[in-house]
Amino acid sequence: MDLSRETFWAVDVEGNGATPPEIVEIAIVEVRDLMLEQRRLEWLVKPQGQISPRVTRIHGITDEDVARSPDIEEIADDIMTWTSEGKILGHNVKVEVDAITRAIPEWRPTVAIDTLKLARIALPGRSSYSLENLGSDLGLSEIAARESGKRHHSALFDSILTGLLFIRLVSELPEGRRQSVLANCDILNSNQGELRL
Repeated sequence: MDLSRETFWAVDVEGNGATPPEIVEIAIVEVRDLMLEQRRLEWLVKPQGQISPRVTRIHGITDEDVARSPDIEEIADDIMTWTSEGKILGHNVKVEVDAITRAIPEWRPTVAIDTLKLARIALPGRSSYSLENLGSDLGLSEIAARESGKRHHSALFDSILTGLLFIRLVSELPEGRRQSVLANCDILNSNQGELRL
């Protein structure tokens, strides 16, 4: 089985700035057989605590924006339906795994590929591996903006950009190396180690 050809969900969450953060926005985007699909889901989420002005400056979401939004329990079934027991992608995916698991304890993906780690393996020697810089340098941010109608630090934009980044990086890997590289980038894989091409 070629893991790169499986169906993944690119996931991104935005938080309220609390410690630990509560989810205020979440998006999931389907990536199948190294193609970005049209199945895309996004939600604004009403947290229990307020959104700090510091993070509002980053993602643009205010308390007023989420005042009439569902809380996480109201959308948990949808998130579970699409992604639990499935394969997810995220840029520094541990953030998404931690945030969603905290909010929905029964949520359990089977694979969680970190595109940050994938980029470090596939594109060694860069000064920055931020999603924003990678998207800009690889010409993917314009596509993500067109596809989402949004900007960086929107959950939908960032999840689309993560999916595009995954497709680009995996497509450029030698086919014989894809399986081992992706296994190494799966934060849920207890056998992962440090791998270089």
